[in-house]
Amino acid sequence: MLLKLLALCLFTFLIYIPIAEARIRHYKWEVKYEYKSPDCYKKLVTTINGKSPGPTILAQEGDTVIVEVTNKLLLENLAIHWHGIRQTGTPWSDGTEGVTQCPVVPGDTFKYEFKVDRVRLYGSIRVSVPDNFTEPFAYDYDRSIILTDWYHKSTYEQATGLSSIPFVWVGEPQSLLIQGKGKFNCSSASLTADTCNTTNPECSPYAITVIPGKTYRLRVASLTALSALSFQIEGHNMTVVEADGHYVEPFVVKNLFIYSGETYSVLIKADQDPSRNYWMTTNVVSRPPNTTQGLGFLNYYPNHPRRSPPTVPPTGPIWNDTAPRLAQSLAIKAHHDFIVTPPTTSDRAIVFLNTQNRINGYVHWSVNNVSFTLPHTPYLIALKKKLHHVFSQTPPPEGYDFVNYDIYVSKNPNATTSNAIYRLGFNTTVDIILQNANTMKANDSETHPWHLHGHDFWVLGYGEGKFDMNKDPKNYNLVNPIMKNTVPLHPYGWTALRFKADNPGAWLFHCHIEAHFYMGMGVVFEEGINKVGELPSSIMGCGETKGFGKP
Repeated sequence: MLLKLLALCLFTFLIYIPIAEARIRHYKWEVKYEYKSPDCYKKLVTTINGKSPGPTILAQEGDTVIVEVTNKLLLENLAIHWHGIRQTGTPWSDGTEGVTQCPVVPGDTFKYEFKVDRVRLYGSIRVSVPDNFTEPFAYDYDRSIILTDWYHKSTYEQATGLSSIPFVWVGEPQSLLIQGKGKFNCSSASLTADTCNTTNPECSPYAITVIPGKTYRLRVASLTALSALSFQIEGHNMTVVEADGHYVEPFVVKNLFIYSGETYSVLIKADQDPSRNYWMTTNVVSRPPNTTQGLGFLNYYPNHPRRSPPTVPPTGPIWNDTAPRLAQSLAIKAHHDFIVTPPTTSDRAIVFLNTQNRINGYVHWSVNNVSFTLPHTPYLIALKKKLHHVFSQTPPPEGYDFVNYDIYVSKNPNATTSNAIYRLGFNTTVDIILQNANTMKANDSETHPWHLHGHDFWVLGYGEGKFDMNKDPKNYNLVNPIMKNTVPLHPYGWTALRFKADNPGAWLFHCHIEAHFYMGMGVVFEEGINKVGELPSSIMGCGETKGFGKP
């Protein structure tokens, strides 16, 4: 459920309302299962106050947001992570089970409280700019689009297969959803109309209505469990202006490549023939596609929003062509008026080799040949309470055999598991180099979107092949690197990041593909734990924290 709720939290929207001073914004949520048919196939869906995607939160810079979450899932624990919110001063509200809190058990209510501490645009979680702030681009209207992949099997079925011998992969998603709507081919299986009904209005194509001649800002977020996606609008170019809450030097794309956990803002001009509607499409890239493309409409007013375009939906880009995806990554630079200059050097450099391995016959994903596991007692509590025995104190490896390891060869050494963490000096500058390699399948290297909690980082560079510690850092972009919180690692390539360890707490850094994280693809950083304030008793109650905080 941690993995599922990681995505669920991003369905929240924080939207601007003009106010003169900061205030407290209080919400109550009930999380439960309901039957929904987002792609025409009826299944149990996790909802917040009966909605999926979830409800809207209104907030502005400086506001304090309080969300009381009641778990009505009956049989499952939950935790809600606020993707993109740094949680400065409130690391216990990061919502990461096993890292910053014990889970919220069925029937219990948990209060998340955090401050929106700076002007940011978090894509699907949106925090407004102040009245006197001018953005570096103009538009008439603002819309949001959430892209997701959709599975018909439950999380339990998927997790059982991943944890089995023989290994059972989750497979490709059954559908792609645009703003919670898709269309599964009900005739492809022996399904009754009660189970799968293409006339159900729940799965009618999502439509964005535009006024001819106007410019629209589309905030596009990917909340996929597995898929890397392309997104395009028939007949319209898109100008990329923001990524993960930071303004970028504008550039034009036909296809926007977007990875799980990423957010972008693009501008489109409604300047095409207004007598018809146009397709919005999303397609799987970086994996052999076995999922029908997701479809929606760009509805030119006054055409009916359900009027189908007269054309065939445009095809997506070639799924295994890495070059245009790498080119987009390299094109993302900080806007010239909003450059945050990174430190010129780092205090520490850690290389993370991403591999697929076996441990006692089970398939795992590993970092430097170590597959990550979570302890029963959350790290934040264990560190603050000095419960050092609850997780391994052996430092995890900071690299691999750079000289002899061949990233292009399918290797299957037996890896190990560990719940050890990386201890970072407070306020030090840390470089992370993500290195991709071959999976256990010959000639196969997967895309991995990595997400860091509690921080934004500078993206210093991308490259193909094996990272060279002596040569490649000389080519880092230290002039106008973009800051992000989620970044792709391309097949057989490397990605270099730099961040300041200036946010006291314990923070997860992980592949945002749910199955990969479940199988061990993640690490935890600790920094400035002695500066963390008194922990609320509400985050305790599991592992060795049972009874903590009680009179």
